[in-house]
Amino acid sequence: MMKISWSVKKCALLPVLIFISGSAVAQSDSVKQANEWVKSKVWAKNLKINVYPDVNSVEFERQYNANKEAWDKAFAFLADKAKLDTLAPGMYPIDGRLVYASITDVPSKTDEAAKWESHRKYIDLQYVIHGAEKMEVTPIANATVTEPYNEGKDAAHYTADGKFYTATPAEFYLFFPSEVHRPNMKADGYAGKVKKLVIKISYVQ
Repeated sequence: MMKISWSVKKCALLPVLIFISGSAVAQSDSVKQANEWVKSKVWAKNLKINVYPDVNSVEFERQYNANKEAWDKAFAFLADKAKLDTLAPGMYPIDGRLVYASITDVPSKTDEAAKWESHRKYIDLQYVIHGAEKMEVTPIANATVTEPYNEGKDAAHYTADGKFYTATPAEFYLFFPSEVHRPNMKADGYAGKVKKLVIKISYVQ
């Protein structure tokens, strides 16, 4: 049986290594560009509220550019803090079924009672108008399905371990279909009701 020399093997592997290296560099450049785009706040217009620091910047930029008009309407709704302060709990249309909002004003749940969830049709923009709550997020690849996706509810449920955040009126959160999130948990040191806005923004494949 003919032996293949190490030099020949190296020559065969070289194109693969170059491809992997090039892909990694391109991905790194894409993330860097998206991070700079988020920091530039060209998307924010009159919105003074910050997006949370660990947002998926690549997906945020892609979705915004693919559906700019819908996102601008969502951010205009979010930017009107005086209006949000006075709106009663309920559903509010923004752009038909492309973008719509709901407001709740209820106590938060225990960690055990709060459910992990993901969505396919919509991106969740979640913002605490008054109060504070804990949220947890992780990539969907790290989660285990407990309730399969229900198209009517646009939701699936999971068990998972993720990163915790304390959500306050200082920033809003974006959760994409590639992520699972567990909102509505009691924040340490806060026992009151949480007035909260969730805006559903259509996801572009």
